[in-house]
Amino acid sequence: MLSPTELDTWQRDGFLMLPGFKSAAEVAAVCRRACDIVAAFKPGVNNSRFSTRDRSQVTDAALLASAEAVHCFFEEEALDAEGRLLVPKDRSINKIGHALHDRDAVFDAFSHGPALAELARELGLLQPQVWQSQVIFKQPHIGGEVGWHQDASFFVTTPQTVTTFWFALEDATLDNGCLWVMPGGHRGENGANGVLREQYCCDHGAGTLRMQALDTTPWPTMAEAVPLPVAAGTLVVFHGLLPHCSAPNRSANSRLAYTLHVTDASAAYAAENWLQRSAGFPVRGLA
Repeated sequence: MLSPTELDTWQRDGFLMLPGFKSAAEVAAVCRRACDIVAAFKPGVNNSRFSTRDRSQVTDAALLASAEAVHCFFEEEALDAEGRLLVPKDRSINKIGHALHDRDAVFDAFSHGPALAELARELGLLQPQVWQSQVIFKQPHIGGEVGWHQDASFFVTTPQTVTTFWFALEDATLDNGCLWVMPGGHRGENGANGVLREQYCCDHGAGTLRMQALDTTPWPTMAEAVPLPVAAGTLVVFHGLLPHCSAPNRSANSRLAYTLHVTDASAAYAAENWLQRSAGFPVRGLA
């Protein structure tokens, strides 16, 4: 599937853009299903926001409970101080997570198959395991900023194997908050892996979460970054150590995307990772 040039680009830059990886019909099906999930969602008294700027906005219990379920999380700016909606419900959701690929038939079909399994193999994931899935809405006008981070912070393995599969469900543009990356930022010296700056840790006994600093290497500046505007149906796949971010969406258009976070079963998955699976709900592959 991947050409020698694409494989060289993957090794050098830490990401690939694969236009047309999903058909218009496949994209439309998961977009409709996401809308149905939001329509059926009933906000409660303990509504959970999601913010990467202020992680206290989402409760530890709400996030941990979503590991084996399908939960909706609000945009930071969608609720007032008392938790009341400031915008219509269908324009208020930040994301749906985190077991769509296992709990929902439409997303299950979208998240598995020979094309994805073959791509993972070509990228070096010989025993892929899909830990997390999420629909990210990036709502018009209130879509939140996502600051610089590395996805490996949330799915630590030894050796590092986490790989992100990011599907554009709508056109991602400079105006509505497309991804920005630092090409090559996943690499250290002499071709070795780069540094992991943070680890999102969980004390599973206490049910508490915290971000722990690991390395003082500064995050890239926007002058070092490149934007990745892509059309709906494009798959952007990137290395777990690749620094990336996205700006807030102040445009009138949403930027719907769907992500999978995948590790290799041959690597040790950290016990302090926030997302764990119970014995009765084992992690699955991509095939």
